[in-house]
Amino acid sequence: MFPFIAVGAINNADLVKERLKREFKILEGEGIKVKLEESPTGKLTFFFCRLTDFAGCPYNQEDVPVIFRQYLASALSDLILGTWKRLLLRQIVRENYYYFEPEEQEIIYDLARQHINKGKNHDPDSLDHLRRKSKILKSLLDFLRHHNQIVIEGFIRFRLKEYIRDLEEAVEKAVDDYLLEKEYREFISLLQYFVEIQTPRVDLVHIVLYSGGVFKLYNEQKQLMKSDTLENIFGNLVPCEINYEDLLFSVLVSLAPRQVIFHAKERQEASLLLKTMKSVFHGRVQECSGCALCREESG
Repeated sequence: MFPFIAVGAINNADLVKERLKREFKILEGEGIKVKLEESPTGKLTFFFCRLTDFAGCPYNQEDVPVIFRQYLASALSDLILGTWKRLLLRQIVRENYYYFEPEEQEIIYDLARQHINKGKNHDPDSLDHLRRKSKILKSLLDFLRHHNQIVIEGFIRFRLKEYIRDLEEAVEKAVDDYLLEKEYREFISLLQYFVEIQTPRVDLVHIVLYSGGVFKLYNEQKQLMKSDTLENIFGNLVPCEINYEDLLFSVLVSLAPRQVIFHAKERQEASLLLKTMKSVFHGRVQECSGCALCREESG
């Protein structure tokens, strides 16, 4: 009697079938033939994978079942790291973060996929992906060595708890990212509102940003703005309760300049601040490409 393994799945039966067929097609090229039979049983669909002929293969007869299990485990690990990963992420978001609106859950799901994939474009050769595949492949091979029947959902639930925890952590990070981004958008909207209702007090402000977030403000003639222009603004702020960036936006919103020119020695370091400034003062902000102010030391 040739060896067989039954693979059961509650979800994505068609995808499982196609993936197994592709894997067994490769095996057939190695001279190992596998018959695939489908058998629906209630919520489950079982796929019976039976070795039928390997007389023409170049391997020792006792090695063929081992190779058969390796190919099968490889196919299942790819399914778990692909199709089931997406299914599990959606399930974690839906069950643990049900209080978010459906469109918010979709954003969180997309962010979680980026976290688990380490970026928007999934790299199947990344170290994290290879590490997970190695662990899952080992667990599958250990299981198939002692069992001739496996249900994918049950295997994931009881044998891949570390993998599930990885997915849960990715969703937790995604929720944090989403809430921070939401808070940022609300902050921008509030500042935009204040700028829109404010009467401009100056025509032009030069902002010179130095390392550590320190800044200086210059007027239209590139002269350091006098303290009497700013004293009413600074007088209402408590230094220990506000950082340089908050202080800068408080000053700019109060001044509501018609035009802002941004100067920075460390442009990469200031990129987020400049992006925020352009969002708040839409159409009013220009970035200096290099001048004496850009090169000035903070003193």
